[in-house]
Parts: sequence; structure tokens; C-alpha cells
Amino acid sequence: MALKDIKAKIEATKRMHTVTRAMEAVSAAKMRKTQEKAFSGRPYARAALSILTRIAGTADVKRHPLAHSRPVKKLAMLVITSDRGLAGSLNSGVLKKATEALNDCGIEQIVIYAYGRKGYEHFSRLGYTIAKVYENREDVVPLSVMEEISHELTEKFLAGEVDKVLAVYSNFHSTFEQVPTLRRLLPLSFPALTEIVEGIRPAKGKWSSEAAPKAPAAYTVESHRADILTILIPRLIGVSLYYMLLEAKASEHSARMVAMKNASDKSKERVRDLTRSYNRLRQAAITREVSEIVGGREALAT
Repeated sequence: MALKDIKAKIEATKRMHTVTRAMEAVSAAKMRKTQEKAFSGRPYARAALSILTRIAGTADVKRHPLAHSRPVKKLAMLVITSDRGLAGSLNSGVLKKATEALNDCGIEQIVIYAYGRKGYEHFSRLGYTIAKVYENREDVVPLSVMEEISHELTEKFLAGEVDKVLAVYSNFHSTFEQVPTLRRLLPLSFPALTEIVEGIRPAKGKWSSEAAPKAPAAYTVESHRADILTILIPRLIGVSLYYMLLEAKASEHSARMVAMKNASDKSKERVRDLTRSYNRLRQAAITREVSEIVGGREALAT
């Protein structure tokens, strides 16, 4: 490779390093904000889901249409991914988890709700039915959208249009660990709700020792029980979806920051290797020129 080509590659790699460093800094700032939102939302989400967990064992909830298990003829899945790439294996892990969960069902039995462009592109390319697509560009998580999705899914479940509702997203464990997670939303079940509640508290860190919220073991329900549960259950499911999106946002920015840091480190190594090759070739060219000058002088002297 010519010296000119190596020098051009060094300059291009340095420019790439500048871009990845800038993206790393932006992702780090966004990661801190989204982590703070996710962590601050965990006590509320855990308390709300704990309410749902406690009422899930009551006879009223067991008799409620949202808790009825039936043969799965139609399955709805909410897939939460990002709109942008450059986040390592974050989206591919979520999509792999979702695909594995759908292996037991035929493609005609499945309807996809895609929150994020990556999930939409993946499942539309495979030929799945896409019910709705939501953009996932903004860092501000809209609770209204989650309530809208929750309301639509519960209505379809009650109408018998879907028999099971799943959600898959990336659960934030730490800056370097984001775990693809599958949750069952409908029909309601005590084990599924317990998994959601337990998954909210991180395994280690500042919030790992947080005590569970204290609340009465039973509730006195005024007015008509069925009407209240019909309003309360979708709202609490919306809270769980909101929490999932918060976790997915924190995971996205963490994964992108780590990916950009790795890219920055690799570009520095590449510049160092190219500079070493450039200096080696340049030194060889100088040595060759000096040898030619010395050889020419000796030839003139004889």
C-alpha cells in the first residue's frame, strides 16, 4: 500500500473516531437521564403491579374475563425495540427472544404490535401481520401511548380477537448488561405478575436493597366490582408497559454508549497500527533513497 493511501486511511479513521466519541458522549448523557427515569419509576411501577398481584388471587379477578385462559388461536405480541441502530446486539437480542417465543404458533395466528422501527422491519420482512407501528425516537416516554396500547389489547382480548398477549423488551440490569425479557400480559396470572414485580428491582446497586411497598393484603371494593376491575386492570397493565418502555430506553442508550466506546477504542488502535505501518514504509523509502544516493556517489567517485 502506498504512503498516500495509508495517510488517507489514517485521516479517515481519525474523523470516524471523532464521530464515535461525540456519539459516545451524547449516549452517556442520555443514558444517565433515562436510567434516572427508569429507577425513579420503579417504586411506583412495583407498587402498582403489587396491587395487581395481590388482587390477582381474589375470586373476583379469577372470574374476570381478562383472567380466563383459553386455547390460543390468535396471539398478540408487543415488541419494543429502538428506531436507530448502532446499539450493539440490543435489538437483535430482543428480536431473537420474540422469534423463539413465536416458534410454536403459525404465522397466521400471530399479530405484532411494533414499538420501534427495528421490530417492524424484522417482522414485516418475515411476513407477519403488523397491527400497529409506533415510533420510538423520543427519549420522553409517552404514558398516553402505553395506555392506548393497553386499552386496545384488553379490548381485543375481551372480544375474543386474541387469546394471549405477550410483550418482549430489553430489561436494564446495568450499564453493561441488558437482558431480552419476555412477559405475559394476558390472560392475567399470579406467576406472570410475580415475575414482572420481581424483575423491577435490580440484582445489585443502589436500588437492589429497596424494601417492598407495604400495603393491605386485601381491598374493600366499593361500587360494582366488575366495573372497577375493568377500569383498574387495563390501567395497571398500562403501567407495566410504561415501565417496560422506560427499561428499554435505559437499555438502548447504555448499549449505544458501550458500542460507541468500543468503536472509539478500535479506531484508536487502527490509527496506531496504520501510523506504525506508515512510519515503517516511510523509513524504508528514506533508507532506499539514501542507499541510492550513496551508491550513485560511489559510482561517480570511481
